[in-house]
Amino acid sequence: MRQRQSPQKPMVVLPRWAQLPGKRRPAGRCPTLGSVLALLARFWKALSGRTQWRILWFRNAKFMVGVTGVVRDADGRILLLRHRLWPDGRAWGLPTGFAKRGETFEQTVVREVAEETSLRVRVGRQVRLGSGYQLRLEIAYEAELVGGDLRIDPLEILEARWFAEDELPDGLMRSHRELIAFREGGTARRRASSE
Repeated sequence: MRQRQSPQKPMVVLPRWAQLPGKRRPAGRCPTLGSVLALLARFWKALSGRTQWRILWFRNAKFMVGVTGVVRDADGRILLLRHRLWPDGRAWGLPTGFAKRGETFEQTVVREVAEETSLRVRVGRQVRLGSGYQLRLEIAYEAELVGGDLRIDPLEILEARWFAEDELPDGLMRSHRELIAFREGGTARRRASSE
């Protein structure tokens, strides 16, 4: 009768500095992967939370966070801006910008709309969260106009106008067109021209 052989555990050789103090290995035996992981876990737990966080921060990807506001007035019109720095033919878009350290995404919407148009808004529900170009996270919120006089920042914005949903300008980014069409319940209303 043949005896079954148990599978061999992978063997790992630890450098002398990483060996557990006070434990001697039998001659010719290497620690198993399990003992290496136990050692790493012991080392990790000995670190302070702040040090663990910094190691993770350096080890992982960093993201810029682009935040967009779908701003509507009391009549349901959408605020669109013609951006100076955006590509020709795609210069129209929603108010958008990057989150600053220490602010919430909702605060970013309020700040960006105020910086670009001098308008005040109340932020509503989140309508999109996704990854953008390379290391960019994109998030969008609905927002409602609550006050202010429309005055653009000429460094960033060439023009700002209110548009009815069925009269959106040419040169509007496709992703912004989709955000405008987004409706309650997670569905997008399709325009007759796009069917």
